[in-house]
Amino acid sequence: MQKEAVFPARLTPLTEEQVEFFHEHGYVLVKGGCSADLIDAFNGHIRDIRSGDDIPEWALPRKGGGPVQEKDRFSVRLFNPHIHDGFSRQVMKLPIVRGALAQVMGDEAVCVQSMYFYKEPGSPGQAAHQDYYYIKDDPKSMVAAWIAMEELVDEENGCLWVIPGTHRLGLLPHGSVTNLEEHEAWTHQTEGVDLRNQIPVVMEKGDILFFHELLIHSSNKNRSKDRWRRSYVCHYIRHDSTVLHREDLRVKYPLY
Repeated sequence: MQKEAVFPARLTPLTEEQVEFFHEHGYVLVKGGCSADLIDAFNGHIRDIRSGDDIPEWALPRKGGGPVQEKDRFSVRLFNPHIHDGFSRQVMKLPIVRGALAQVMGDEAVCVQSMYFYKEPGSPGQAAHQDYYYIKDDPKSMVAAWIAMEELVDEENGCLWVIPGTHRLGLLPHGSVTNLEEHEAWTHQTEGVDLRNQIPVVMEKGDILFFHELLIHSSNKNRSKDRWRRSYVCHYIRHDSTVLHREDLRVKYPLY
C-alpha cells in the first residue's frame, strides 16, 4: 500500500468565497500578497544580474540564439530564473503562494516554470491564449501566479485581460496572431471565442493573480511613455501531476 505524502503545515490565505470565485471564474486576485519592500529588492536584484559585464549564461538576453544586444538587457525576459537563482526561487515559493495554490488545487503544489518579464514602454503584448496550449500536464492541475512588480499595472502599460469562466470550455484551437500591432507575432491566439468579453485585471505592486491553465487571457501593448510593466510569473502543478511533452519543464521544485 502506497504511503500518503505528508507535507509541512501551510497557510490558508484564501477565504472560502475566494476559493469558490476561482473555481467559478478561473482566477482570483489577492491584494498585497507580496510586500513592496520584497518587490523592490527583487527588481533591484534582477537588474543587477543583467547590468554587469559578466552576465551569467542562464541570464543572457539572447533572442533566437543570436548574439547579445545591449538593448535587450532589460527587454528580453528571464526564463526559469528559479532554477539558477536563490532569490528567484524564494519568491517562487512564497508561503502565501504555496498556501493559496493548495487551496485551489486541493493538494500540495510544485513549480515547473518561472519567468521575469520586463515589457518596456512601446513593447507588444501576448494575444489571447490558454496556458495549457503551451504546457500540458496530467492530470490537469496547473495554476499560474502572476505577481505585479510595478506601482500600478493597468490598461495603459499592458495589464492582463481575462475572460471569466472560459476555463470550463476545455482546450480551444489556437491559430496565428491576427493583430501584429498589438501582440507578439511568435505566439498563438485562441480561436472560436468572443474577445469582446475580456475584462482588464488592474493590479498594484505586490498583488498576485492566480489563474487556471485553461483560462483565456491576454495582454496588450504597453502604450505608456515611461511606465514599465515588470512581472514575475510562475507556473505550478499539483505534486502528483506530470508535465507532458516538455522535457525542459519536467523537474518539480517544492515550495517548502
